[in-house]
Amino acid sequence: MSQKLNKYSSKITQDRRQGASQAMLYATGLQPADMEKPQVGIASMWYEGNSCNIHLNDLAAYVKEGMEPVGMVGMRFNTIGVSDGISMGTDGMSFSLQSRDLIADSIETVMCAQWYDALVALPGCDKNMPGCLMAMGRLNRPSIMVYGGTIRAGCTVKHPKLDIVSAFQSYGEYIAGNITDEEREEIVRHACPGAGACGGMYTANTMASGIEALGMSLPYSSSYPAVSEEKAQECRDAAAAIRILLEKDIKPRDIMTREAFENAMVVVMALGGSTNAVLHFIAIARSVGIDLTIDDFQAVSDRVPFIADLKPSGAYVMEDLHEVGGTPAVMKYLLEKGLINGDC
Repeated sequence: MSQKLNKYSSKITQDRRQGASQAMLYATGLQPADMEKPQVGIASMWYEGNSCNIHLNDLAAYVKEGMEPVGMVGMRFNTIGVSDGISMGTDGMSFSLQSRDLIADSIETVMCAQWYDALVALPGCDKNMPGCLMAMGRLNRPSIMVYGGTIRAGCTVKHPKLDIVSAFQSYGEYIAGNITDEEREEIVRHACPGAGACGGMYTANTMASGIEALGMSLPYSSSYPAVSEEKAQECRDAAAAIRILLEKDIKPRDIMTREAFENAMVVVMALGGSTNAVLHFIAIARSVGIDLTIDDFQAVSDRVPFIADLKPSGAYVMEDLHEVGGTPAVMKYLLEKGLINGDC
């Protein structure tokens, strides 16, 4: 195997002076042949207390499953997370933004301390995505983000399409006398039917869509539902994609160019994404040495039409976008209209 593919992990797997390192790796179940293979860190933002993240260990297992057939070793590790949906309206929100930086720091810490050659990151909730991308930019080792995916729409007899904002708004509807307390409780209980990030074009789906346009995730990553065979297969496919990046020595700073950030901003504006994208993409750009400002977002906004009827301003959720072709269909339309750069 080319030394280039395991140029980081070989520092601990090949050096005779690192016998203790190798002994500990053997204790994890590795075999002698595995010591020649590139090692890929699989960063999961799993934690049990949030529907956006509760399934990420399952997805990480699919990613690891895909590593052996392409001749690599996958090693899973975890980071923290904060649920904006749970913390909203409380002092807990004061921990939300800083969780982004803690996620970036923790991924960078493990990747460097363990000498992993490449990274597959699996974020779920809002601040997870920029935290992953900031770490990728700093590390500049072959990397792919696999978005945890969007939640399915909820429903009740009276409400055929619910999401997390329906639960927020139910209290206002109740105190206004438009619904009973029993109806309010029914909405709250059925707004989020399972695993996945909040279904509208809120921060999580906004960042996932922009990052797909940026080129740091596989096609359809932002629009596949969290609980779907497509999402499971994407996780398995990430291993082969990382292998290609390693072989071609394609790193995040090769992908996250100024033109790629322009594409990300265009997709965010066309979909009517969250204004949090401004804050996060500026931070991601800084991690790769690109100067991005709020004025750049304004310039893109001035020339890009708003084409999506997605919650919170519209009627539909990400699952509906998936049914009509997902984010790639949006990008194809924008490319045909000359609004994005097809060469990056």
